[in-house]
Amino acid sequence: MLQGSANFVGRQHELCLLREKLQQPSVVTISAVSGMGGVGKTELATQYVRQHEADYPGGICWLNARESDLAAEILQFALFNMNLEVPQELGGRKLNPEQQVEWFWQNWRPTEGLVLIVLDDVTSWKSCRKLLPKSNRFRILMTTRLRRIDTNFVEISLDVLSAEDALIFLTKVLGEQDQRVKQESRVAESLCAWLGYLPLGLELVGRYLVEDPDLSLAEMLHHLKAQQLRDEAINPEEEQLQDTEMTAKRGVKAAFELSWRELNQKTQYVGELLSLFAPDVILWEWVEFTSKSLNWVEADVKEAKKQLYKLHLIQRLAERDSGYKIHPLIREFLKVKQAASKQADELKRAFAEIFIAIAQKIPDLPIRRDIESVKDAIPHLTEVAQNLTDAVSDENLIWAFVGLGRFYSGQGLYALAQPWGEQCVLVVRCSLEKKHPYYAICLNNLGNIYYFQKRYQDAEPLYEEALAITAEVLGEEHPDLATYLNNLGNLYTAQERYQDAEQRYMLAVELTRKIQGEEHPDLATYLNNLGKVYFLQKRYLDAEPLYNDAVELTRKIQGEKHPDLVTYLNNLADLYTSQERYQEAEPLYKEAQAISQDNSAATQY
Repeated sequence: MLQGSANFVGRQHELCLLREKLQQPSVVTISAVSGMGGVGKTELATQYVRQHEADYPGGICWLNARESDLAAEILQFALFNMNLEVPQELGGRKLNPEQQVEWFWQNWRPTEGLVLIVLDDVTSWKSCRKLLPKSNRFRILMTTRLRRIDTNFVEISLDVLSAEDALIFLTKVLGEQDQRVKQESRVAESLCAWLGYLPLGLELVGRYLVEDPDLSLAEMLHHLKAQQLRDEAINPEEEQLQDTEMTAKRGVKAAFELSWRELNQKTQYVGELLSLFAPDVILWEWVEFTSKSLNWVEADVKEAKKQLYKLHLIQRLAERDSGYKIHPLIREFLKVKQAASKQADELKRAFAEIFIAIAQKIPDLPIRRDIESVKDAIPHLTEVAQNLTDAVSDENLIWAFVGLGRFYSGQGLYALAQPWGEQCVLVVRCSLEKKHPYYAICLNNLGNIYYFQKRYQDAEPLYEEALAITAEVLGEEHPDLATYLNNLGNLYTAQERYQDAEQRYMLAVELTRKIQGEEHPDLATYLNNLGKVYFLQKRYLDAEPLYNDAVELTRKIQGEKHPDLVTYLNNLADLYTSQERYQEAEPLYKEAQAISQDNSAATQY
C-alpha cells in the first residue's frame, strides 16, 4: 500500500462522500473515483485508506489493476500478505485462476468484519468483474480514467484543485521555510493556472523548485512556457520518481500517454485537431465542420468524441450546449502529438478555413446579435491570427485580423481592436506586395481605428495611402475608392476642415452614382454625410435636400425599419429644429424613436 502525500490538500467533500457510500449496507458496495491522468485519484484512495483504516477490521487489499494479471496479483496477495496458499485443485477438480480467486475471497482472514478492496487504475471493468467477491462484507473502491465505467456504480468525478487549494498545495510542497510563493504571489497564481491546477503538475514543479532554492517562480514559469511538456520539471525520468515518496510514479507527459494509447488512430487524429483550438470553449460543431473538409467519416468523429470524453481528455460544459474544454496541459500534450503528425499541415489548413469563414461573416458595423453569434469563436480566431497565418491562403490572409478588428470596434473597444489593425498591416506588408489591394484595406481599417480613438493625425496618412494604392492598382472607378474618400471626409469633419470634407464627400457621391447607380445603400450614407457638413456650416438650404434624399433612398432599398434610417431621420429633424420648424421635426423624431425601439434587441453596443 502507498504511503500517501504529507502535503495532501482539500478533497474533504470527496473523502466524506466516499466514506458515506462505502459504509452503506448492501450487496458488495462499489465506488469509483474517476478523473483525468494526474488529477490525484490514487492519492485520494490512499488518503481514504489511511484515514479510515479502522472502519475495515477485516483488512484492506490494494491491487494495481492496470499493468498486471489481476488474478495472479490477487493470488500473490493471498500468499505473501496472508500466508494463505490457494489450492490448485479441489475435490479432484483442477481450479482455474478465476475459481482460485473465488476460493480466496471465501476464505479471507479474518472471517469477520468489513473488508476494503482497492482496485487502482482500472482500464476495463469487464476484466475485473469476474474476479471480485460477492459477499457484502467486501467494499470495493476503484480508481479509473474512464468516465461512468458502469452505471451501477457510485461515481465520484475528481476535478483539478481550486485556485486557492493549488496555492496551498504548492506552498506545502516547497516547505514552511520557503518564501517564494509569498514573495511572488502573483506569479505563483499564474504558475498554478498554467499548470491547470493539476495536482501532479503542481507537485512535480514544487519538488523541482525545492532542488533549486535560487530559482524564482518567474524563471520557472518562463521555462515551462518555453519548453512546454519537454521541461524536466514536469517530465522527469520515471527512475527519478521511483526514489521519491510521491504517490505518482510518472511525469505529466507519461501520465497522459497512458490515455493516448487507449485511443484508436482516428480518435488520435481528432485529438490532434483539438490541439489547434484555443484553451477556451470549443463548440463541437466546429470539429464536425472541420472534419467534413478533411473528408473524415462522420461516425468516426462521433466515436472519437465518446472516447475522448470517456477518458476525461475533454470536459463537457454543463452551461453550454455541445460545448467542451480541454485541460491546458492536455492541450499541450496534444500539440506535441499534432506537431509530429504527418497530417499536421492539412489539419492547420482545415482548422484555419473554418474560422476564416466565421470572420468573413462579421459585418463592418456589427450589432449585438452579430457579436453574440461569434463571441465563442473569437479566441480560436485569435489563435489563427497569432499562430496559423502560414496555413491561410493569400486571398484570405487579412480576414482573421479584419474579423477581430470588427468584433472589438463594433463594441467600441478600440484599444483591443488596434493591435489587430496594426498586425494586419504588418503581416500583409511582409507577405504580399506593398501595392496590393489587401494592403489598402488594412491601412483603411487601421485608419478607422485611429479615427475612433481621435488620433486624427495618425489616421490621415493611412487613408491617403489606401486611396493612392487602390487608384493605382484597381483603377479610378472602384467602389473602395468611394469608401476611403468618405472616411477621409469623416476625418476632416471631425477636425472642422469642412471644405476638405465637402470635396471628399462630393467625390464619393459622384463615384458611387457612376459605378453603383442611384439605388445603393452607400450612396445614402455619403449623401447624409455631405448634408452633415453643410448643416455644421449652417448651410441649411444645401443640407436639406441631401438629408431628404438619404431618408427616401433608405426607405426604398433598406425598408422602413433599418437602423440607418434612425440616424438620417434624426439628422433631418435636427435641421428642422435649427430652423425652428418644430412641427416638421416632431414626427421625424417620433418615427426615429419608434424604429429604434423596434430594433432594440439588435441595437449596436
